[in-house]
Amino acid sequence: MRRSELLRTLAALESFDQPRAAREQVATPPEAAASLLEAALARDDLVGRTVLDLGCGPGLLAIGAALLGAGQVLGVDDDPAALAVARRNSERARVRIEWVRADVADVRTPADTVIMNPPFGAQTRHADRPFWEAALSLAGRRVYAFSLASSRTFIEERAVARGARVEATEPVPWALPRTFPHHRKRSVELPVDLWVLAPATPP
Repeated sequence: MRRSELLRTLAALESFDQPRAAREQVATPPEAAASLLEAALARDDLVGRTVLDLGCGPGLLAIGAALLGAGQVLGVDDDPAALAVARRNSERARVRIEWVRADVADVRTPADTVIMNPPFGAQTRHADRPFWEAALSLAGRRVYAFSLASSRTFIEERAVARGARVEATEPVPWALPRTFPHHRKRSVELPVDLWVLAPATPP
């Protein structure tokens, strides 16, 4: 699938019905999602691989992975409303994905590849930490994820503590549209990084 077609498909999907600030339910921009998925595709971490999307929300990353040839794809979120949107989106995209309601801290299913757009911790301090802990525990090959640039030191330290290594960190364009009542501007550019982490001894 060409990038242009992937972007059109992802852009046509539904977002959160009623995004909640406390959960930091911010939609992943299609361009950023495509960059993450292409990074995984280039490293042979999608086609035929088991893929786990932690905090999947409306399912953009999971659906993109399935469209690009992933094997079994599992999307996990603890919000039933977000999962309802994800199910509709996967039906619209005509891909098969298993959607599971669970807290990320309770997920025990390993996968070749973990993908995620976790909370950035802007509303609730350290809200992103359970996601990184789960990702580094469950990924067999690599973790692909987004974070605010201000979290670089924390992520690097957690990777070292888990025996993982940082393969890439690069900024990605991220325009946050007005989403919550406290937002005043129509759009705000956020300093967001795309991370690629690998376990110390991949299979």
